[in-house]
Amino acid sequence: MAGVRNLTQVEAAERARLLEVTGYDIALDLTDGHGGPGSGTFRSTTEVTFRSTEPGATTFIEVAAASVRSATLNGTPVDLSGWSAEKGLALSGLAAENTLVVDADYAYSASGQGLQRTEDPVDKEIYLYSQFETADAQRVYAAFDQPDLKSVFTWHVTVPEHWKVVSNMPERESVPAGTGAKTVHFDTSPRMSTYITAVCAGPYYEIRDSHDGIDLGVFCRASMAQYLDPDDLFLITKQGFDFFHEQFGVRYPLPKYDQLWVPDFNAGAMENFGCVTHAEAHYIFRSQVTDYEYEQRANTILHELAHMWFGDLVTMRWWNDLWLNESFAEWASHWCNTTATRFTDAWSTFLSVRKAWGYRQDQLSSTHPVYCEMPDLEAVEVNFDGITYAKGASVIKQLVAYVGLDSFLAGLRAYFQRHAWGNATFDDLLTELETASGRELRKFAAQWLETSQVNTLRPVVTIGADGTYESVVVRQEAPAAYPTLRTHRIGVGLYDLDGDRLVRRDLLEIDVSGEQTEIPALAGVRAADVLLVNDDDLTYAKLRLDERSMATVVQHIDGFESSLPRALVWAAAWDQLRDAELAARDYIALVRTGLPEERDINLTTATLRQAATTLTMYADPAWAPTGWAQLAETARDALAAAEPGSGFQLAWARAFINAARGDDNLAVLRGWLDNTGIPAGLTIDTELRWSILEALAAKGAATDEEIEQELATDRTASGEREAAFARALLPTADNKARVWAQLTSDDKLPNWLSRSLLQGFQTSTQVELTAEYAPKFFEVVDAVWARSDSEPAQEFAMLAYPAYQVSEETVALTDAWLAAEGHSPSLRRLVAEGRDGVLRALKARAKDAAAA
Repeated sequence: MAGVRNLTQVEAAERARLLEVTGYDIALDLTDGHGGPGSGTFRSTTEVTFRSTEPGATTFIEVAAASVRSATLNGTPVDLSGWSAEKGLALSGLAAENTLVVDADYAYSASGQGLQRTEDPVDKEIYLYSQFETADAQRVYAAFDQPDLKSVFTWHVTVPEHWKVVSNMPERESVPAGTGAKTVHFDTSPRMSTYITAVCAGPYYEIRDSHDGIDLGVFCRASMAQYLDPDDLFLITKQGFDFFHEQFGVRYPLPKYDQLWVPDFNAGAMENFGCVTHAEAHYIFRSQVTDYEYEQRANTILHELAHMWFGDLVTMRWWNDLWLNESFAEWASHWCNTTATRFTDAWSTFLSVRKAWGYRQDQLSSTHPVYCEMPDLEAVEVNFDGITYAKGASVIKQLVAYVGLDSFLAGLRAYFQRHAWGNATFDDLLTELETASGRELRKFAAQWLETSQVNTLRPVVTIGADGTYESVVVRQEAPAAYPTLRTHRIGVGLYDLDGDRLVRRDLLEIDVSGEQTEIPALAGVRAADVLLVNDDDLTYAKLRLDERSMATVVQHIDGFESSLPRALVWAAAWDQLRDAELAARDYIALVRTGLPEERDINLTTATLRQAATTLTMYADPAWAPTGWAQLAETARDALAAAEPGSGFQLAWARAFINAARGDDNLAVLRGWLDNTGIPAGLTIDTELRWSILEALAAKGAATDEEIEQELATDRTASGEREAAFARALLPTADNKARVWAQLTSDDKLPNWLSRSLLQGFQTSTQVELTAEYAPKFFEVVDAVWARSDSEPAQEFAMLAYPAYQVSEETVALTDAWLAAEGHSPSLRRLVAEGRDGVLRALKARAKDAAAA
């Protein structure tokens, strides 16, 4: 991956020992000298002051610029001959007190890293925003770009006079700067890390509010203003502030909190201190959405807000504790959502969406402990994964259950107060939690954070002739290669059928440890219709059901009144499918009988996506067309039965669009596109029209001309993205060759275009068409990786991998590539993960074929 210095942990530790950075003063000229950013670069002048503990020593500063005009250290020119974007700038002969001034030209970004530049196709205006995590501040200013070299920052930004500029701190003043331009000066910030500094600029639409003494702002592009719903955004934000202030015992420390919804964003959001950026494409809704999307947006808003304390106020020392940064925000956002907003079932969503991600990641060959050493930045870049987020949050949730919420919060408050504005480690947090709870936590931490993979909890039940339990044992299993058997605090729920309802008769909380844990309290107790291990989802483990319980839930999964036990059962079935213990056709049968009655939109949405994955990856290819037809039929029936205009109607409509394969179903989609045969209450709006057109295009039932006609009615950034995706889907050999040539050329594509092309290049309906690109992937992936920024490099490695070519040939091609020397370790990891997916699919398909 290209563009920045791949800083190592050893280098960072040595530089942190040597330096104390006392201030940055950063001046950006974003006008290109004549009122607007017309060229590919902008000018940035950084004055950084710092102390050295060893006068006369040598160090370096990251300067990932296009060119450096000049650099002076303590008034003396710095030798620029050894400078490069990948190496940075060497600094020798340090004084005890130093002032470095670097004047450089930096490139605007199209990869979403650094200072992203997007031209709005609607009004041709330019929008800029920064994205600096993990270490991309150096793409905008000269920076000691590591989290433990915190400092204060003062920004001065020259822009066209009709633009707005947003940074971490409030604007101090704005003064004219020549014809058609102005310079905006910002207040000096408190101490913070480089990766959470921010600057955003452009003719953003802005709405302001205030709450509890904090100035609040929301921003988006002018062309998206009609879709912004500030009332909901402010409501969730205010609820989050009230909740976190009460629970954390430390007030949000900045005078303002701005949130910007920005285009072409790679992730969901970024926790820049007081200047949070969100993905416009994910969270500004141009068309009807369900409560699933609203809950996901609320969770993201709260996740980033939690980071203001955990990550921004107190920051990890090095990226080894990235997991803690993200896991805490992940846990806190769901806790807040459940407690302080209308999304009271957020823990069910956490189980069905986020933990499913964690379980999947943890079972790959690349599995790693939640806590692991990060030798360099490239290793960090690929570690923003399901273990870091979801498994880590599950461990936090288990830790809360282990020490008790009150003790956990007491320790947390002490941690914030002791380490405010500084850097800390997980060990520092554990120390405060041990003090608050009086419990020894090092063994707990070692067991859960320093080991890999996931346990399976399987009930072994014996029922006597009188209908009571003779014995109930929880058997804990671990993969042979990762044999750790952990201590789990779990709930065991006993549910009885009452008509069609499953009513919880009792809940036991027990500790499971070792290979077998007997539950003596259940001996002689009347057997339940459903025995649910890990009820309330306290621990992180895959679960299984005994035969009696499974037979009951197959017929009555909708009988649970709470969404959480339903989510647990769906998760158990999904894990059994992926572990080749349940045939794909049996999973689809469960979906067809149980899901139309589901009352939780999040469970419905997540399970429908898993059903599609089942038919794509895990079903016997000989049976899969039957499965798709069955799923489409179920979706049409559920769509007809759903309340007109409801989120469930929309969810099932999306499922039908995705499942439609045969001529009859494609004709229905064509009718919807032509405004005929539309179910009452279903609005075929902009986003749904694109989904229908893309489904038709993938099956050869739509043309390039139709895509262009649709784009003509939606000439927006979203429309251009959808059109590129639809065109990449067109199933002809010439079209796939064209897309592949674009993806593998030396030209750097904008991130939105690269992503759209990758997503459309190969699909489940075009396996034979794209088979020839399986070997080609291994021929080009190293070169694409080497010349790309980290985000597009990772996306190519994951999305261009021949995942749909589920065959031993694909495994052999992968093995041959992995056997060769010279690959980047991070790239090797991603390719090996692709291989894991193919192997799992082969086993699941064999199970499904055997079920025939």
